[in-house]
Amino acid sequence: MRKKAILITGAAGEIGQALVEYISATDKYTLLTLDLHALPERLNGRSTHIIGDILDQKLFARLVTEYEFDSIFHLAALLSTRSEFSPELAHQVNVNGTLTLLQLAADQSQQRGKPVRFMFPSSIAAYGLPDLATKQRDFNVREWDWNYPTTMYGCNKLYCEQLGSYYSQHYQQLAETTPTMLDFRSVRFPGLISAFTVPSGGTSDYGPEMLHAAAQGKSYRCFVREDSTIPFMAMPDAIVSLLRLWEAPRSDLNRLVYNVTSFSLSAAEFMAQVKNRFPETKVTFVPDQHRQGIIDSWPAGLNDKQARKDWGWQPEYDVERAFDDYLVPNIRKMYQEGDKG
Repeated sequence: MRKKAILITGAAGEIGQALVEYISATDKYTLLTLDLHALPERLNGRSTHIIGDILDQKLFARLVTEYEFDSIFHLAALLSTRSEFSPELAHQVNVNGTLTLLQLAADQSQQRGKPVRFMFPSSIAAYGLPDLATKQRDFNVREWDWNYPTTMYGCNKLYCEQLGSYYSQHYQQLAETTPTMLDFRSVRFPGLISAFTVPSGGTSDYGPEMLHAAAQGKSYRCFVREDSTIPFMAMPDAIVSLLRLWEAPRSDLNRLVYNVTSFSLSAAEFMAQVKNRFPETKVTFVPDQHRQGIIDSWPAGLNDKQARKDWGWQPEYDVERAFDDYLVPNIRKMYQEGDKG
């Protein structure tokens, strides 16, 4: 007998760690986690953790003989900045890795006669607006607007959304009998801001980088213009949105891909929020032509009305609460403890 389990790839990341904590606390599921890195010690015993590569076909061939997956949270990905430097590797990780898992989920859905729930975090990078006038006019874009990404990461995410749609609705459509389809669900995240993960050079990281620099008393050179505007979300809301969509009854859902968002800020407005908490903040704006072009192609806001209607999405952190209750206290603590160390 195979063991029933929930699989989380990319489990060592911040969203992955939070999912491990939440799902293991219910004591209803066996958790299998996969990452290139070990989980932190505080999660010991919460899951069966495998240090491995999402592209390791032999690994997955072995896992399907041991486990029956009820749900898959596919978080493993090569992120936007690295994807621009290594587009072929990005395609292998982001597309081929996802395709392998979708096929695994499709096979297991048929074997057990019940859909495997497949959770896929997507990104604002799936959009591509042609110019600033359009960006200003179409401020809050809908899921089907302007799906013309200009980055490899965005192309990968949009294509994987389409693959999820295929495996959920059209898989083996020429077969004599209709198979049991998997249950694909995706959220398109805006720029995510974490109090616990130091920014790693992502395209939307100028806001978090500004905040972390201010908390350390360092000056910051912002790589976009002051008027550059994109939507943001505090990391706890990102985790809650993924869990809420996972728990929603399939009958309540009218889409496979949903926008979620919290607040939109220009780089100048973000700086004002930081200066309000760290008055000595020093920021200069030195736009990088290439990264600026990417930010300009992303919408200034996301229309998430469908998520609110279908599964009750509501962010807990507006801009004031995100800074005052989550970001600033935890980031201050991080660097104060670092100074003591």
